[in-house]
Amino acid sequence: MPIAGKGMLLTSMDVDPEHEADFNRWYDRQHLEERVAIEGFIEARRYVAEDGAPKYLCLYSTEKIDVLDSPAYRARLASPTEWSKTTMARFKNMIRSVARITISHGKGRGAFLGIVRIRPPNGGHDTLRKALRTALDPQSADGIISMHVIESDPGLSGPTTEIPAAAGAGAGDWFVLIDATEDTPAET
Repeated sequence: MPIAGKGMLLTSMDVDPEHEADFNRWYDRQHLEERVAIEGFIEARRYVAEDGAPKYLCLYSTEKIDVLDSPAYRARLASPTEWSKTTMARFKNMIRSVARITISHGKGRGAFLGIVRIRPPNGGHDTLRKALRTALDPQSADGIISMHVIESDPGLSGPTTEIPAAAGAGAGDWFVLIDATEDTPAET
């Protein structure tokens, strides 16, 4: 499985252009280091949208989803630095999803990431998961390296006291992640 671990924190947001340089510096020099230093965090990956919004996306892989509700993680959330407080107050259109990695097909990561947000119908989770397990075959299209599904936990996703800018709507949504070698992979 190309995504390490069983849990994932997906965050995405926009920041006004006049604050982007400071936001990127904070993310790269402080925030990522703080998060991956928490026991159970495996890695963090950042992306910038070529088109669409929110502009910024970060994926944090964890050994299991419970890491994202652990005392160590909660303690870090409860003790933000001044730089973090200032920066997080500037977030717009934020999505915060604590999720389980339920499907992961392929053998690596691409230079581009496509993402599709889906809202499973009530009672249709198993049917949708089964259909996605079959449909997400990276071998079916040139330029696709791997495909994954992360399923948000509604109780752990959305806003927190420390990150109130995160949207609560859609806290149970799923995300399909498509790792590709090109920004426009071949049609299937």
